[in-house]
Amino acid sequence: MASNLDYLDPAFKPLEEKVDAYLEAEKALNRAKVAPERGETSPDAAGLQAELTRLEKEIIDMLPTRDEWVKVNLGYGPSRVGAWHVPALNGAPERYELRVIH
Repeated sequence: MASNLDYLDPAFKPLEEKVDAYLEAEKALNRAKVAPERGETSPDAAGLQAELTRLEKEIIDMLPTRDEWVKVNLGYGPSRVGAWHVPALNGAPERYELRVIH
């Protein structure tokens, strides 16, 4: 029987750090998208999107499994991260989509 504290396993630390970086990049991209609407100078949204895409791929590659949640510690109890299969649609190739619940 798995322990409810498995998410505290130190082996998940690199994954947790990568997910934290992903969430920060996601916030920065959202701020960059809103900045022009407010008339503010915005950071390079294309560069931020590329960084987000790179982090997403790295996280998916780090996950031990697909199509199920992995519990990680993002600092405030168990959070979940997973890669879910997205079938090919309308000419887009099939892929895995990163999902994070924090």
